Amino acid sequence: MSIVHGRLAVVVVNYASAGLLQRNLVAVEQEARAIAQDALVIVVDNWSNADERRAAKDIAREHDWVLMEPEANSGFGGGVNLGVTRALAEGATDVLVINPDAHIDRDSLHRLASATAASRTTLASPMITDSEGRTWFAGIDLLLHDGTMRARRKRVEGDTQPFEPWLSGACLWITREVWELSGGFDDDYFLYWEDVDFSRRVVSAGGSLLLVEDARAVHDEGGTQRAEPETSRAKSEGYYYYNIRNRMLYAVRHLDDAAVQRWRRSIPRTAREVILRGGRRQLIQSAAPIRAYLRGVREARRIARTHTTVQKGRKWS
Repeated sequence: MSIVHGRLAVVVVNYASAGLLQRNLVAVEQEARAIAQDALVIVVDNWSNADERRAAKDIAREHDWVLMEPEANSGFGGGVNLGVTRALAEGATDVLVINPDAHIDRDSLHRLASATAASRTTLASPMITDSEGRTWFAGIDLLLHDGTMRARRKRVEGDTQPFEPWLSGACLWITREVWELSGGFDDDYFLYWEDVDFSRRVVSAGGSLLLVEDARAVHDEGGTQRAEPETSRAKSEGYYYYNIRNRMLYAVRHLDDAAVQRWRRSIPRTAREVILRGGRRQLIQSAAPIRAYLRGVREARRIARTHTTVQKGRKWS
């Protein structure tokens, strides 16, 4: 039964993952059409190589999807901006943004649609598990003291440290009203932390966040983030670099000078924590994590230093 009374768009940002579109997006489209009278699929194929672009074209043509073909890699946030802007221009009232390595069933889509129909300025996300049923995302809090993360389930009653919740960009239900309220994603992040930033700006603009706990999506993280998905915990070099860099970018975008300096002092510690998400064995198998650490720390410090210089200049002007 249709629950979406306007037009639903499914937007996927693809990068060298055409095989995952065949595996996951075909099924997601079927589920979306079960809850919406009018639905379309938009694939933003960030440039990786000619073979992948041809594969994306072939599958989009086969399933009658809209394919957007940036000449370069616009990153995740930039790709979402392209896809959602096109969706709204095509008359979409609601947009499901979902990773190419993720899928979701119609009951969960129905629950997301119902939740946002009741409050059109609400940004909604399902709970997300990995392909083996383990919890991958169930709400995460950003701790404002030093920029570290904490699972929502670890909140302690009476804890007074400030935090901000955020929703994962791996699967988001975005209404037209939320998009217009927030202004979309900040594509300066390129990869990672853009969903943290987007969540904050939705709330700052008067919207709200909702984790729909009885909705479920499945995300095979190894499909796009791991260096060797089948055999290793190690993440990609880009995962490490952008997570280290973008933590500081978020700080200078949103926090006061005192917080920026606190986060700046903890750059080495939090960078080590990011690297160790891939385990210790990777450190003797590849130079990539160390290279990402050094690049990320250097860039994070540059961002903080530039911010401090600009702020000093404003005080003296």
